[in-house]
Amino acid sequence: MTGVQTCALPICLAALNAEKARALYGVQRAELLPSVNAIGSGSLERVPADLSSTGSARTSERYDVKLGVSSWEIDFFGRIRSLKDQALEEYLASDEARRSAQILLVSNVANAYLALAADRQNLKLAVSTLEAQETSHRLIRKRYDVGLASELDLRRSQSQVETAKGNVARYTQSVSLDQNALDLLVGSPLPQELLPADLAGIAPPREIAAALSSEILLRRPDVLASEHQLKAANANIGAARAAFFPRIALTTSVGTASADLSGLFKSGGNTWSFAPLITLPIFDARTWAAYDVTKVQREIVVTQYEKAIQTAFREVADALAARDTMDRQVAAQESLVEALAETYRLSDARYNRGIDSYLGVLDAQRSLYAAQQGLITLQMTRLTNRVTLYKALGGGDVGP
Repeated sequence: MTGVQTCALPICLAALNAEKARALYGVQRAELLPSVNAIGSGSLERVPADLSSTGSARTSERYDVKLGVSSWEIDFFGRIRSLKDQALEEYLASDEARRSAQILLVSNVANAYLALAADRQNLKLAVSTLEAQETSHRLIRKRYDVGLASELDLRRSQSQVETAKGNVARYTQSVSLDQNALDLLVGSPLPQELLPADLAGIAPPREIAAALSSEILLRRPDVLASEHQLKAANANIGAARAAFFPRIALTTSVGTASADLSGLFKSGGNTWSFAPLITLPIFDARTWAAYDVTKVQREIVVTQYEKAIQTAFREVADALAARDTMDRQVAAQESLVEALAETYRLSDARYNRGIDSYLGVLDAQRSLYAAQQGLITLQMTRLTNRVTLYKALGGGDVGP
């Protein structure tokens, strides 16, 4: 839809989730680097005589300016790297979810567009049927006025006119609802020149290339998202396993200190500190429980990955099964419409010559109108089936 700039809500939400996951990955990746801080401090303390080393009360001052690293964990056993990999895979999975939402939105827009085209065609059919019914009703009224038609025929023709009026009103409402649904999906009102007049003016999507490899299903966004979730679960196991090994953290600082604020940056006031910390886990039942949780979570994600692949194959198989019979159904319905149109013409001619009753004409009209509606439905279903097949294949370029 050229010219539409508004972001559709499903795409906006999926994109925001992807951006959130990307930011979280940046936070986790930064854990590998030390956090450097500049620290300035000052203190003033009075020490009583009985606590003073000189035996007399005194007041001490201290001023410090330091540049230091506060508790930086050195990742010898890969715990932070595993968490970083998990965050990366979570981000990639959310980005594939965004692609999946985009494909779903495109297919929904296409289906709404086709539904609007079909209902506009149904509206045209209802309007033309109403005009024909009104013409027939006027002729029967004239025949009734001169005594050539019965009142029963007149009332029957009038009932057909009222039925046709109801159909026109119903499809007028359907067209409005379809257009509202399309505007909602797109995110803004569409100009009239972009809207379809009927199904006949819509170019169908390209045919799917013959002998297409099933490997294309592995590129579906939902399958790729499940794959990234599986990699994230494996990385999470690595982080849980690393929790059994020692953690080495480093705190260090370098700067200057003085008892007087004026002498803070004079020579001889240099100070530094270096404080490594090693934590060796001895017993923590939560560590084992967390490790078991990550393994079970991986099995869950494996099952979800297998389900995503099976769903992809089933959706494609269903779409192909429908496509194989759809052309034959449309051809049969077109032949039926032609046969019923001829039946209606002959019934009307026989009634006008006084050979048959008007009941035969009414039956032929109803059958023809129902068949024409059925043909429109089948034509729309054939087009939506093509859209569904593209969606099931991942929405990529799969044409010949």
